[in-house]
Amino acid sequence: MLDQLIKNVRVVRPHQTTVERLDVGIQDGKFHQIAPHIDPETARSVLDGHDWLGFPGLVDAHMHIGIYQSLDQDAIAESQAAAMGGVTTSLNYIRTGQYYLNKGGSYREFFPEVLALSAGNFYVDYGYHVAPIAPQHIEEMEWLLENHGVSSFKIFMFYGGYGLHGLSNQQNLFLMINEGDRYDFAHFEFIMRSLTRLRSRYPQLQDSLSLSLHCEVADILNAYTKIVQQDSTLTGLNAYSAARPPHSEGLAICIASYLAHETECANINLLHLSSRKAMEAALLMQSTFPHINFRREVTVGHLLLDVNTPTGKWAKVNPPIRPRADVEWLWQAVLQDQVDWIVSDHACCAAEQKASRTDPDNIWLAKAGFGGTEYLLSGVFSEGSKRGMTPNQMAKLLSWNPAQRFGLPQKGDIAVGYDADLVLLDPQETFVVRAADSLSQQGYTPFEGMELSGRVQQTFLRGQLIYDRGQIIGSPQGQYLPRSR
Repeated sequence: MLDQLIKNVRVVRPHQTTVERLDVGIQDGKFHQIAPHIDPETARSVLDGHDWLGFPGLVDAHMHIGIYQSLDQDAIAESQAAAMGGVTTSLNYIRTGQYYLNKGGSYREFFPEVLALSAGNFYVDYGYHVAPIAPQHIEEMEWLLENHGVSSFKIFMFYGGYGLHGLSNQQNLFLMINEGDRYDFAHFEFIMRSLTRLRSRYPQLQDSLSLSLHCEVADILNAYTKIVQQDSTLTGLNAYSAARPPHSEGLAICIASYLAHETECANINLLHLSSRKAMEAALLMQSTFPHINFRREVTVGHLLLDVNTPTGKWAKVNPPIRPRADVEWLWQAVLQDQVDWIVSDHACCAAEQKASRTDPDNIWLAKAGFGGTEYLLSGVFSEGSKRGMTPNQMAKLLSWNPAQRFGLPQKGDIAVGYDADLVLLDPQETFVVRAADSLSQQGYTPFEGMELSGRVQQTFLRGQLIYDRGQIIGSPQGQYLPRSR
């Protein structure tokens, strides 16, 4: 007997060019049978898929849980928001230093605490990317891989000389590293060399061992921030974009790519490319260093918002929201298969933390980052469909590609033997984004007032219904996903 049968689903698969109406049979948390007509008498439970589109559960490969509030509480609310958006796997960036657990020191002490705070609090499956901040962390990369299945690491290229939210001359205090330690290009080089050694020692994991980079150069940000802050004609998101100009992204991409070439660090992920210059630099580096296995990421925020977005400071993020011309350039890159996956970069920052209490409209005093995982599928479906994007392309960018890159072979497709992660989306339902309707604890959204076409109706995690038309079902069932098995 099947545990669950979902009939009348228009199944969207990442490697096909059409959508087929099928029944989906689930057993032991896996897709067990997928066929046009499955006898309902063969299943213990039968649901109607209402002829909705059935996507593989989304792999949101760029999230931040616990950055602005306690990790255990953040995991509960923000993984509910993820389920609302069709996400069934949340991969979260984390590091030592201020924010997150507000601790420095060894990952041997830090990371087990992260896992303890996570256990029993996620409504979706989850994993972590880890940033080696201090020199000792480079030596702990192998320990993280062997003991906790961490196969992906991160570099924040601007952290050594620029703050999380703006100008700063106290980065060692922010990063909680020793006075003599430096978070600089040399440190990045040594991280890459360590990853190259790991790929050599663990050949069976070569494809999933990767390094992600936030590409902005601190020197450019420092200089331009001072210039822009003296220009009274630039305000809000326009000012913040000008203070972190696109060529800073391009320059950082070139530096990172050459270091990858020098260190033979083969798997490089260029995160949240926000501009034409960033994308052009990424493509140039791909042609310059064809032996490097680059992946290019964009966020739903950079695809839906621009500097004239009426929500203003609520849309402050790093790298910044850009002018409309850059937004359309990113969409062209998506449509031309120059982007490998789309993510939310979800970082819940509650309203009382986001804006300054004394000067609430001051973009320089606002904190960077916002949530958006709950609009990931609807946002891409709504805007992508207008531009001729097929549901199958969406499934590839939102599910299959990130699952493959980050060592999750059981995720990303609707096929026999895969985890029964399924999202049912009604392509006919149009809705207006309202923060009041979100399951996130953020209390606002930079997407407020946007009209989107295509709404997530139900989300299944390993065959269990966890989200149903506005309601979370049951208790947290998310499992930690070690990626070295």
